[in-house]
Amino acid sequence: MAGNSTEYIKHHLTNLTYGYHPENGWSFAHTKQEASAMGFNAVHVDTLAVSIFLGIFFCWLFRLAAKRATAGVPGGLQNFVEVIVEFVQSNVKDTYHGTSKLIAPLALTIFVWVFLMNLLDLVPIDFLPTLAQLIGTGVFGADPHAVYFKFVPTTDVNATLGMGLSVFVLIVFYSIKMKGVGGFAKELTFHPFNTIWLSWFNLLLEGIALIAKPISLALRLFGNMYAGELIFILIALLPWYLQWALSVPWAIFHILIITLQAFVFMMLTIVYLSMASEKHDH
Repeated sequence: MAGNSTEYIKHHLTNLTYGYHPENGWSFAHTKQEASAMGFNAVHVDTLAVSIFLGIFFCWLFRLAAKRATAGVPGGLQNFVEVIVEFVQSNVKDTYHGTSKLIAPLALTIFVWVFLMNLLDLVPIDFLPTLAQLIGTGVFGADPHAVYFKFVPTTDVNATLGMGLSVFVLIVFYSIKMKGVGGFAKELTFHPFNTIWLSWFNLLLEGIALIAKPISLALRLFGNMYAGELIFILIALLPWYLQWALSVPWAIFHILIITLQAFVFMMLTIVYLSMASEKHDH
């Protein structure tokens, strides 16, 4: 039982990986060891496919709401979208101390997209992996034990680090845009100690703080969602009469977690970009 439980957990925590293997060439990884051997020459197909699908769904849904918007009595979809837009807009106005046409749409995209990715954690843990196995074996003739499908993108650290890296690029972009290259360089070398003799120490401190921002964003989201996913997997190993008793309360509590994590990622992104847009006198 212990061995079966271990294999069950490993299977659910393994991504569907496609890449270049030194021995097999370009192929899907059949084991976690093969995926590790591919290194950087590999992509997590499940993470990319689900993330792109949810991004397209988000754009389609909000575009549909915009096309159906009316000045009269709004429908349910219009009310729902307007509530989310007003919620994000109010947080941007309170947090971002500047003017930018990018920040509000960016914040809206982050909040809704991350929330949708997190929301997949409430789907029954075996439903989509079993569906993927049926497609993999029935359509492609694959070994069912070699078909992996980790369907919550935010439980993949590569996805959260990718989003964190995007925020990092925006932080550097806004810092240079608002302060110029010289102003950004001065901020890194003359803060907090305004003396040339400690510029190397300032650069060390500010460099670490700058790099820590996207990493903390990524790991915070990944850690919370990965832990939640793992708890669902452990509950699935229990007898069926205990699964309902534990999974339903945890799912209800997890709704708060998935919403909070999307909100935190959005708010910290706004705060970091607001800080990057501020000018300091040295």
